[in-house]
Amino acid sequence: MPVSAPSPPRLLQSPFIHRPINFTPSSFRSPATSYPRIKAELDPNTVVAISVGVASVALGIGIPVFYETQIDNAAKRENTQPCFPCNGTGAQKCRLCVGSGNVTVELGGGEKEVSNCINCDGAGSLTCTTCQGSGVQPRYLDRREFKDDD
Repeated sequence: MPVSAPSPPRLLQSPFIHRPINFTPSSFRSPATSYPRIKAELDPNTVVAISVGVASVALGIGIPVFYETQIDNAAKRENTQPCFPCNGTGAQKCRLCVGSGNVTVELGGGEKEVSNCINCDGAGSLTCTTCQGSGVQPRYLDRREFKDDD
């Protein structure tokens, strides 16, 4: 029986490993042996893409949390700011009769007809549509009516 010479150790080549790994029976690692380093080549475009992804996730979570805390803080504070359109009175002057309660119509030939305003029913004012007559300026989200489509 011919005796063959021991085969040379097999080496594993990879572009990601800094030094080749030796696969021989004697290559079992002891705790003192160092492990091969893995190279990670990142081009600038990859770094930018990862940074944009992380920033997008952070903003996607951070912005709604910020708005929720602001809404909660605003709900705790009492709103005492007077309504801007009605100056805190809760009523606005009628635009059709300009607050007089009467509308004058010229019929022609020098004739005029005076009648009660059909917009305010002769009152001369209407309930403020911004504050709904409360006289207090509503907060931004309080001005909107959210309707559920279900």
